[in-house]
Amino acid sequence: MDTFDYIIVGAGSAGSVLANRLTEDGTATVCVLEAGPSDWHPFIHIPAGFMKTMVDPAVNWLYDMEPSEWTGGRRIKAPRGKTLGGSSSINGHIYNRGQRMDFDGWAQRGNHGWGYADVLPYFRRSEKREGAGDDTFRGRNGNLVVTDIDWRHPLCEAFIEGATTLGIPRNPDYNGAIQEGVSYAQRTISKGRRMSAARAYLHPAMKRPNLTVITDAHATSLMLEGKRATGVRYNKGGRHGIPSEVTARREVILAGGTYNSPQLLQLSGIGPAAHLKALGIPVLHDLPGVGENLRDHYAPRFVARVKGTDTINEEVRGTRLVGQVLRWLATRKGVLSLSPTLVYCFWHSDEAARNSDVQFTFTPASYKEGVQSRLDDHPGMTVASWQQRPDSKGYVRARNADPFEAPVIQPNYLAEESDRQVLLKAMKLARRLLATKPLEPYYDSEEYPGPNVQTDDELLAAARERGTTTFHPMGSCRMGPETDPTAVVDDQLRVRGMEGLRVIDASVMPTMLSANLNASVIMIAEKASDIIRGRPALEATILPD
Repeated sequence: MDTFDYIIVGAGSAGSVLANRLTEDGTATVCVLEAGPSDWHPFIHIPAGFMKTMVDPAVNWLYDMEPSEWTGGRRIKAPRGKTLGGSSSINGHIYNRGQRMDFDGWAQRGNHGWGYADVLPYFRRSEKREGAGDDTFRGRNGNLVVTDIDWRHPLCEAFIEGATTLGIPRNPDYNGAIQEGVSYAQRTISKGRRMSAARAYLHPAMKRPNLTVITDAHATSLMLEGKRATGVRYNKGGRHGIPSEVTARREVILAGGTYNSPQLLQLSGIGPAAHLKALGIPVLHDLPGVGENLRDHYAPRFVARVKGTDTINEEVRGTRLVGQVLRWLATRKGVLSLSPTLVYCFWHSDEAARNSDVQFTFTPASYKEGVQSRLDDHPGMTVASWQQRPDSKGYVRARNADPFEAPVIQPNYLAEESDRQVLLKAMKLARRLLATKPLEPYYDSEEYPGPNVQTDDELLAAARERGTTTFHPMGSCRMGPETDPTAVVDDQLRVRGMEGLRVIDASVMPTMLSANLNASVIMIAEKASDIIRGRPALEATILPD
């Protein structure tokens, strides 16, 4: 049995950051357990390779969500990275932090030290921004390279110009002082290759003798002595692999993500007592919030046929795909170097409230039946829309006592009327964005949901029929004060009622961000690394009013 100071379960975004920071001064030994393989797969590193990794069980957990009323009884896929870098090795590369009010809301809920002024220094510490930006908000010397898209397409330019005709201003930096507006997306791509958390943080740290990374190591349960976590049991090689154990002198840190962290807690007897008893799992610590408060962004998409120009659909077909492959190999440029979304737009659903609460993404491509792994056979463009801060909550639960069974994932999309009303407004604006004057020369016809879909009920039916996840699950091990009955961790990310055990990943987010989550998971891990080491927090930023 091997013993380390810290054991980290999961080598995703949070785990990669923690592995780097906890070993950088050479005084602590760290073991990282990753259920998947090393990130050798070439499609991980080619940005457009996400179309393959999103459906590849070799590097993806490929979970299924439970059906619900507002998904039309469908089981929506829930891809999660299963390799070094986790979901940062298979995601859409987008760098998006969220709004100041998101993090101030965390602090207002009783999470001391998590307001925007407190977390901004950690965003800056993590980031190596290549491009324009106010250094009050942007970092220049961090591990994670963030770049601007250097590829232009007439449809993107027309979409941005069209948004301005609707009163939506251009915003040079949505990760700066204000998020609201329209602009090209910022992404974690450097020199034409994916900048995963593994590339940014983990691989440099793996050269250190005090870091051990074990791949193909599926964690099966925590080792507990009373209320203290002392280690982790895992199978090297999966279900039929070799049962093994590692022990921790100081702490066990769960960084498996929003689905896997609560599942492992429950399998270890930490969670809602009634659920654990029903599964025949001995209750070692009754903690009702484990697996609750799950939220995700739910996005219907409008698709239009395009005329007068080629789209990405044509660029990656036949001999042109061969040309694009050769171009990427020679120059790291071309459509293979792109993120799936090229333009971001943030706006508000209510002119009176002026609260930026809806988001739109645009790409000069379209997918068969909205599935982001197969492009259409004709020229197309797509606008997706979603509510940034949904009220609907779901849950993650161990399916049974078998650690190799996928968890039950039920996000309860659109269960709250408030979510449906905001989404309706977003969908109507998405349609208007596709119908602006600058896009008119390229707009052929609405492919989906189609011009006959006009009423609120018809639009909601379309959302039910093809809406899908935006891959932003969070909240299943929520951070909160003692007065919050469903809080799982405190503001030091320690599991309540336990010793030597923390959760550090997107599951600890108290409320949904107005953003993709990868940037903030990296920030959380950066801040947590100082907490664990007992270091003073970085000085809060003095912000302009």
